[in-house]
Amino acid sequence: MSRTCLRGGVVYDPRNGINGELRDVWMQDGRCIAAPADPADHAEVIIDVTGMVIMPGGVDMHCHIAGPKVNTARKMLPDQRRKTPPMLRTRLTRSGTLGTVPSTFSTGYLYAGLGYTTAFDAAVPPIAARHAHDELQDTPVLDRGFYVMMGNNHLIMERLHAGQSELLDGAVSWLLKSTGGYAVKLVNPGGVEMWKSGGDGYCGLDDEVPLYRTTPRQILRELAMSADRLQLPHPVHVHCNQLGIPGNWTTTLETMKSFEGARAHLTHIQFHSYGGRLSDQSTFCSQTPALAEYINANPRLTVDVGQVMFGETTSMTGDGPLGHYLHRVTGRRWFSGDVELEGGCGIVPITYRDRSFVHALQWAIGLEWYLLVEDPWRIAMSTDHPNGGSFLAYPEIIALLMDSARRREYLQRLPAALRNACCLPELTREYSLSEIAIITRAAPARMLGLHSKGHLGPGADADVCVYSRQDDLEAMFRFPRYVFRRGQLIIDDGEIRAVPFGSTFMTVPEQNPDAVPIIRNWFERNSTLQFANFPVDDHDVGDAVVTNHPARL
Repeated sequence: MSRTCLRGGVVYDPRNGINGELRDVWMQDGRCIAAPADPADHAEVIIDVTGMVIMPGGVDMHCHIAGPKVNTARKMLPDQRRKTPPMLRTRLTRSGTLGTVPSTFSTGYLYAGLGYTTAFDAAVPPIAARHAHDELQDTPVLDRGFYVMMGNNHLIMERLHAGQSELLDGAVSWLLKSTGGYAVKLVNPGGVEMWKSGGDGYCGLDDEVPLYRTTPRQILRELAMSADRLQLPHPVHVHCNQLGIPGNWTTTLETMKSFEGARAHLTHIQFHSYGGRLSDQSTFCSQTPALAEYINANPRLTVDVGQVMFGETTSMTGDGPLGHYLHRVTGRRWFSGDVELEGGCGIVPITYRDRSFVHALQWAIGLEWYLLVEDPWRIAMSTDHPNGGSFLAYPEIIALLMDSARRREYLQRLPAALRNACCLPELTREYSLSEIAIITRAAPARMLGLHSKGHLGPGADADVCVYSRQDDLEAMFRFPRYVFRRGQLIIDDGEIRAVPFGSTFMTVPEQNPDAVPIIRNWFERNSTLQFANFPVDDHDVGDAVVTNHPARL
């Protein structure tokens, strides 16, 4: 590939300590390279970006873009297809549908149009891994991966009950290798299994899971420690118990404490930060300050936000009881699925209204998290797409973070009761461009352990986004001037110029041969799928990047 130079841009590359410096960015053979020492070395392609803002390509570490829940949501929402015109086929692009759950092709094009080049699906049950890989291979432009659900996994809970950490580690590493997954995902650990067994899916951390004589707290602690023992590049990725329930902040705080010094990432933390009582909506309030204080004091914990944005969207989750709860609250259509060996699934259309006190408070709590976490390297931007809103809302969120006056304007048109239920009106912090580059690029790449993403240093993937400076910050981030993916120009002033297909990131920890006969025996007793047919193969995964380097613990 020809050598390319982006000349004269203002570079924001926080991982390499570059924050608003006038620099050239050089790319060759899909990688960023150092500027040549010899002035006689020239670039075959020179693009003048004088005064424009240059950042690495965006990294969305938590979204729902593949797997059975996403495909089911597409099927159950035909009315959205009627409301939104399809993306039409062109010389380079395939046609695709839009709505809150876009088709695979539309998803890739829309992410690229925002300057995002990497995305991870947040929750895939092991038995559905092959299907998820098929969908991700059908999603253009993005490098991608997914997290494997293990928080209600019968194989895992049996290993926990046996109390043998070596066999637990063996099961975790085997599941990651067999599914082509990237990290361990815990969704309402223990709670979904209790609900499926006829109990309360909103259990406490010390309630016992039937049959397995383990508790959510044990699942959280032992799997977090297992991820550390296996030195996985990303820690356990935790969807806490009691999501969305008033008063759940105490459970979230206990969850943070349960890791006992192990690494953990708490996802869509906005949905887990509620004070008040379920029986009295007037008591609903934010408890972000107390939780953010704990995060600030414990550097081995990280979060992404799950920002709620006003408008129509779709809730989709591996948390079956949550889906049922939303169905009862909203009265809207509902899908629930029981997934063999692991968890469940709940899908409900939802509309967040700015006239609603509850929805307005959810919006405010998300912004509080961004503004109260002191270290931007420990918080990542997300809407839990599409649960809190579409990833297309990222430019609007960026504008809200960078402009306190804009936040005040929003607050003035929201319910007055909001001002007494949260601290957002008191927060005047404004993000810098460098901090935006951190929470949308550098921090999620670091949290994921992706050494080639989120920066522009020599050897990094040449994923580069160039923005024209504008006073309108939302417009600036909504319409990048240029987007490069591994050195190839894919977006030029809003026009798609190329449609490459990306690679799949997967983690293959060291395997424990002593665990395999036990897992095989377990499959023969419990699974409808034969042991030999369970693992995905190279054809399923496609172009893979195996990330087996140990984490920096």
